[in-house]
Amino acid sequence: MGVLIIYSEFVEAEKNILGRTDDEITSRAGYAGGKAGALDGKVCYHNAQGIADYGKLGHAEVVSIKIPENKFEDFVTEYCKLFDKDGLRPDQFGDRGTEYRSLVGVPGGKKSPLAQKLVDASMKAGDKLDFAVGKGNDADRPKVSYIMDTAEYPFFIGENYHQFHDGFALGENYPQSYNSLAKKYKEKGEDFGLCPNGGLGLGIGGL
Repeated sequence: MGVLIIYSEFVEAEKNILGRTDDEITSRAGYAGGKAGALDGKVCYHNAQGIADYGKLGHAEVVSIKIPENKFEDFVTEYCKLFDKDGLRPDQFGDRGTEYRSLVGVPGGKKSPLAQKLVDASMKAGDKLDFAVGKGNDADRPKVSYIMDTAEYPFFIGENYHQFHDGFALGENYPQSYNSLAKKYKEKGEDFGLCPNGGLGLGIGGL
């Protein structure tokens, strides 16, 4: 769900809805939604070397989550709560542009029955959002969330330092047990790519 939100919201949803422990959390920050895919096998955050910059590749900042199909509606209900009564993101008038557009990726895209569940959840939440079919490199449009086919627009995992960090608002700090998960997963052998270190920027969101 490439909406700019607090990444920890999805981690908490995994725990509360699915009963997952810290060792079982699947939420990962990363990039998706661009036509170019990866460059030399990489999709990276902004970096001084300009290597495989996700923005230049047309991607948005997203969060990937492994969700059982029978729990999908619970998660999209949480997703809809991230928008205000007018269907705007918390950052709508701050972070702007294709890197911050709202998107939801599901297998099959608009043809998937999950897409209808997404629309139904939005209707129940007050019909705050409009949905459009994502075609890659889409514009950042207020109140619009793009539905994308994950087969055509796959997820590219973000760097290790983008995972499980504190928020950016003053005092928006999380417990060390949360912050330490990035190191924990890396030590267990998870691959976070070989991108150069970049500046840690505002805005991590999505499915």
